[in-house]
Amino acid sequence: MGQDIYAARGYGSREIGFGEKPGLVVIDFQIGFTDPAYPLGGAPMVERAVENTARVMRVAKQAGIPIIACVVAFDGPRGAPHWKIESVFDMQAGNPATRLDPRIAAEEPDVVMSKTAPSIFFGTAAGAILTRERVDTVIVTGCITSGCVRASIVDAFSLGFRVQVPEDCVGDQDRVAHEQNLTDVGRRYADIIDADRAIAAIQAWSRRNSAG
Repeated sequence: MGQDIYAARGYGSREIGFGEKPGLVVIDFQIGFTDPAYPLGGAPMVERAVENTARVMRVAKQAGIPIIACVVAFDGPRGAPHWKIESVFDMQAGNPATRLDPRIAAEEPDVVMSKTAPSIFFGTAAGAILTRERVDTVIVTGCITSGCVRASIVDAFSLGFRVQVPEDCVGDQDRVAHEQNLTDVGRRYADIIDADRAIAAIQAWSRRNSAG
């Protein structure tokens, strides 16, 4: 019913689509969020998202589009914002929880940066790097959908990028939160696609680039 009300008022009435050049961001696929040995790790949807993101990264690497990954990592207790998640404060530089998941590291992202706030774009060079690379479309992958992924989607939109979010490349602790947040950003800021569509778009860009 709610979706019908939004649609009736024109939300989600147009698709954003891919522009001239895509770039890929990979948010917080680090041991602290992927390894079940950690309090925040091991969610099934995050596991699925890691596997699918690795597939997209592989194609992106072959195509030569920029890939920026990030992890949450603080220099010390005073470097952290006022998070309400106690175990996040364990993610200090040097802690194994701040290392990229091996499946993501194996795909060799071009840039790996640390962040302390939810968005990959807040207080980092991510936006400047993508702009320098002439990227106009950002494919957002990572975790957690309702937290750092959503914040990054909003910032990418606010910076003027076209935003594409493969549903099976992002994950949350809770499916309802995952679906509600994707539905909501899909009404306003981003196209919700899947890994296969992201791969097809990257390959199409590669073919055009090679032909040119």
